[in-house]
Amino acid sequence: MAIEYRFAEGRNSQMPALAADLVRRPVTVIAATSDAAALAAKAATTTIPVVFRVGVDPVEFGLVTSLNRPGGNLTGVTSLGIELAPKRLELFHEMVPSATVMGALTNPTNPGAEAVMRGVKQAARALGLQIHVLHASAERDFDTVFATLTELPAGGLLINADAVFMSGSAQLMRLALRHAMPTISQFREFPANGGLMSYGANIEETHRLAGVYVGRILNGAKPADLPVEQATKIELVINLRTAKALGLTAPPSLLASADEVIE
Repeated sequence: MAIEYRFAEGRNSQMPALAADLVRRPVTVIAATSDAAALAAKAATTTIPVVFRVGVDPVEFGLVTSLNRPGGNLTGVTSLGIELAPKRLELFHEMVPSATVMGALTNPTNPGAEAVMRGVKQAARALGLQIHVLHASAERDFDTVFATLTELPAGGLLINADAVFMSGSAQLMRLALRHAMPTISQFREFPANGGLMSYGANIEETHRLAGVYVGRILNGAKPADLPVEQATKIELVINLRTAKALGLTAPPSLLASADEVIE
């Protein structure tokens, strides 16, 4: 078996061309591991099976007709990124209660960005917080983001899920520490690189579940017969070293509910 890899390096505008290239080869099955990749793969083929790993609602975004009966050539896994975004802000507010102004970092080319921000803004209003949306579509934008946060000034930064932020997580966290900026994100990789917190689905689990579906399709299963799976392993990770460096004290209730504490 040969595996053909295609990586857009965070440039979501390249996804349609990459998906079309795989269709032309042609491949037996496509694994699309981001929102933009899934939408591009759906547009590129109606016959080649596609297994997606997304953070959006696959029905709302038109990937499948229903979770239980996908009904076409797509199925896969959703990590509940949109649904968990408001809770992420609540946990962050619990850790940094003095912050009333927050930044929210998003990639405007990410198909799920707008839906995530709707939930975040609604949660912010309920908590009495001001949210400033900051855009970055490449790693070269990160310095400008933190300069803007300093000017506001913001008491924390929410980092939404995106391939650019994932690949640049180490750089983002170095900037966060340099600017003494508390951060929360969806994936453990951020606090592991020095960020303050993360709350969301375990990305390794969601990719593994997608891989299982790819294997089943290679063994003869049809995507229409495989219901979309929803991630069930939701993790709260707190980096206590970073909390101490920022002069923050984690509430005992928050520490008790954490799945992992980095000391």
